Amino acid sequence: MKSIITLFIIFFSAFLYSQAKNDSISLVYPWKMNGKAVFLLNQSSFSNWTSGGQSSVSGTIKGNYNLNYYDNGWAWDTKINIAFGLNKISGSDFLKKTDDRIEINSVVGKKFNNDLIGKWSYSSFINFQTQLAKGYRFSKDSNGNSIRTEKSRFFSPATTQLGIGLYWKKDQNLWVNVAPMTGKLILVNRFFTKNLNENQSYFGVKKNGNSRFELGASVRSFYKTEIYENVTLENRLSLYSDYLDKPKNIDFDYTLNISMQVNKFISTNLIFQFVYDDNEIQRLQIREVLGIGLNIDLQFISGYKKAL
Repeated sequence: MKSIITLFIIFFSAFLYSQAKNDSISLVYPWKMNGKAVFLLNQSSFSNWTSGGQSSVSGTIKGNYNLNYYDNGWAWDTKINIAFGLNKISGSDFLKKTDDRIEINSVVGKKFNNDLIGKWSYSSFINFQTQLAKGYRFSKDSNGNSIRTEKSRFFSPATTQLGIGLYWKKDQNLWVNVAPMTGKLILVNRFFTKNLNENQSYFGVKKNGNSRFELGASVRSFYKTEIYENVTLENRLSLYSDYLDKPKNIDFDYTLNISMQVNKFISTNLIFQFVYDDNEIQRLQIREVLGIGLNIDLQFISGYKKAL
């Protein structure tokens, strides 16, 4: 776990260092790149508090980066999201994760020749998701001691989707990609499948297996708007249906991020995420995070040539 955190800090340090060197970069239109790193901190402390409570501290570091290309009817939009958070509760034997995600989503589109079609394009997309550190399930042993059982790790699972279809894009803040032909590959470590029963699976992968292939349909969308001054609402929705196995059981991943900007460097973030994946657990997964954030602007290219 410590090595993962160290690598994560080095990654962001290198990112920030590159901002100081931006005068040496010579990139030209039609490329545009921008991003943001946010550090969220939550802390509570109690001493002789009669109504009860547990002291705790948690921190999350998040980064997103956008690479956009548009020229002669071609549009290539790539978004990279990385997040990692830890929580320490007084009296607990273990650190616990509050967030852990690596996601890369890239869509390439070519506008139809017919101008009447407007904002529609042919498209191809790729999506990749995994996590940074090991994930655990926490419980108690027969003596009441805290124990943890490993449930996931880096590249277990790792999910890749590749599809072709249609791309509708109004602007950078509103787009929808529909891919009726989408291949999905799930990779896992055999450490988690070797002891499964014959009727069990791990993220859809059977006993002694390390991969699962699916063929289905995918819909991905993004919408961002400023609902009040300095209050931004961001929506992300992903839907997927597997033609080969229970196509009526649609997997979905919806994230709502409300960001309230206090000043240039300080913001408050409220995140709700709802996930349903029939291969994981057949129940709705819900995550909520609220925190005060320190923002670091990673934008250094506006789409026009920089002088050397």
